[in-house]
Amino acid sequence: MSSLIDSFQRPIDYLRVSVTDRCDLRCTYCLPKGFNGFEEPAHWLQHDEMARLVGLFVRLGVSKVRLTGGEPLLRRGVVDLARQLAGLDGLRDLSVSSNGTQLSRHAKSLRDAGVSRLNISLDSLDPACFARITGRDCLDDVLEGLRAARAAGFTPIKLNMVVQSDVNLTEVQRMVAFAIEQGFVLRLIEPMPVGDTGRASQGVDLSRLGDSLAAQHGLIPHIMGQGAGPARYWRTPDGGMSLGVITPMSRHFCASCNRVRLGVDGTLYLCLGQNDSVPLGEMLRAGATDAALTDAIVAGVAVKPERHEFNERPEQIVRFMSQTGG
Repeated sequence: MSSLIDSFQRPIDYLRVSVTDRCDLRCTYCLPKGFNGFEEPAHWLQHDEMARLVGLFVRLGVSKVRLTGGEPLLRRGVVDLARQLAGLDGLRDLSVSSNGTQLSRHAKSLRDAGVSRLNISLDSLDPACFARITGRDCLDDVLEGLRAARAAGFTPIKLNMVVQSDVNLTEVQRMVAFAIEQGFVLRLIEPMPVGDTGRASQGVDLSRLGDSLAAQHGLIPHIMGQGAGPARYWRTPDGGMSLGVITPMSRHFCASCNRVRLGVDGTLYLCLGQNDSVPLGEMLRAGATDAALTDAIVAGVAVKPERHEFNERPEQIVRFMSQTGG
């Protein structure tokens, strides 16, 4: 049980760590075309600094860590960082979120380093639609990465599809069929109004769509195990494929939120949809002791907001998704 408890009695046992805010794609809901306002590399935490902070969270009871970005596999030495984190006493689950473009080169080494699970962003199986969303014609690279991940022994593999009504809604059925055929977990996600690009994305009520898809494909309600997070799931009767929906807009799940996020510069973000943060990176580089950093983490979690306000105040988050850490 985590000793990190916020004022709403939610145990915080999950930390998402951005190892870079850079990405080799420009997904329309995440980064605007031509964006170059990335964090200066000099401000990035080095791997030993990241490991030190993550170690403090684990000592406080965080048992799940996810490496994110941007695209984490663009960060040099990320496999070595994963190996270092996987060795932390008390860490039960180390995972990686990736867009898959670099995965064919890294899947085996990530698995060998101790990464247990992968979430891969894949918004379309149509090359033209994929390129429209991501800004690059590299669908084949992502599919090759999925094959490499399976060969490396990752199971289950989760596919994250951000569903936009005017972009890829017609692709959902094809993605469901693909996931059933391949035995993947498919998670449909409502876009969030994070940054200008997020606010420009037209979402769909996935609560209703999930129910409809489950009925159409004969899926049954299912409770996922490790790493299930905020999704509501169904699965095929044989358990070969699972479908989930993540609904921050139509049916928020803040009451059970168990996570915080660490930006590439060491900023601790307490809520994806609020501006509350703690400058752990600045403190660390100013010479803060482990005790002082631990106190700052505990104090920050104690004032974690109750919920996001995406529906009420969609304009308030001006940072882009890649700056927060996914």
